Amino acid sequence: MSDNGMTYRNAGVNIDEGNRFVGKIKKIVSKNIGSRNLSGIGSFGGLFDFSNLPYKNPVLVTSIDGVGTKLYIAQMLNRHDTVGIDIVSHCINDILVQGAKPLFFTDYLGCGILDADVMAKVIEGIVATCKKADCELMGGETAEMPGLYKPGDYDLVGSITGVVEKDKIISGKNIKEGDVLISLPSNGLHTNGYSLA
Repeated sequence: MSDNGMTYRNAGVNIDEGNRFVGKIKKIVSKNIGSRNLSGIGSFGGLFDFSNLPYKNPVLVTSIDGVGTKLYIAQMLNRHDTVGIDIVSHCINDILVQGAKPLFFTDYLGCGILDADVMAKVIEGIVATCKKADCELMGGETAEMPGLYKPGDYDLVGSITGVVEKDKIISGKNIKEGDVLISLPSNGLHTNGYSLA
């Protein structure tokens, strides 16, 4: 029987490696499933129960971002959990500046050739950071696209949703001359700007 038809394999997608990846991350992700996650693992949409959150006038805050050129550093050093840590932290920072507490996170991994071991390390970093921030990892997408990404290259994007009490939103509109600025040290370069560093 001929295998010349339209198949994922003929398009360069390795279903077996994809299944191996899913098996690996199910074990990793199960460490971060809390009572607010109603959909568990593998649903097309994450179901988050916010009925017991202690807010009178809750406002949802959402943000999406990518790791950017730091991916090259992770690839050179073969330290892929670090970019998982960074993407969650970066997204948390983006909503924290508006006063929001993180609720849930989703990720997108795009790659040329799926390497289940490398991608599982990324997910380990994501899960560890979500757990540390009391933030549910609600889902993710992994897309293997040979021809779009070179072998060994991948992209990582995260989306986060948090909540803030309406009268506690930090907008910056009340900043005035004479206000005290507090500077906090960084533990190093975070996600963006590596092409400039």
